[in-house]
Amino acid sequence: MTANPLPFIDDPDLTARVAVDGQSLQVVMNGTADLNTHKVLQTFLAGVHASATLHVANTVIVDLRGLEFMNSSCLKRLVNWIFVVRAEVPERKYRIVFVANPKAPWQRRSLHSLSCMAPELVSVQQ
Repeated sequence: MTANPLPFIDDPDLTARVAVDGQSLQVVMNGTADLNTHKVLQTFLAGVHASATLHVANTVIVDLRGLEFMNSSCLKRLVNWIFVVRAEVPERKYRIVFVANPKAPWQRRSLHSLSCMAPELVSVQQ
């Protein structure tokens, strides 16, 4: 069996890394997610989903404390990811926990909206 590499983003504006921690994936994002990075973010989130299902993760923790800004195009990528997880069969679903920076009002507003879309799957920690 060949090991699948974990997805990552190494862009001048945005970095993202994934680590496996038992039955959860730890995602850390830093920088700015905007029109310049929305396509790479889409590919990254598809890779996160593939990794979560491959590792049979029950939780994906997404640390956004180092993310300075995310525009609506990138927020839409998060929405799409949530819809993909929500559409999965029960044994392939996992919880998404966003860890927010309490000093970033945009995160509080945007992530709260995401958690309302699928409260059974999405939560936010400050």
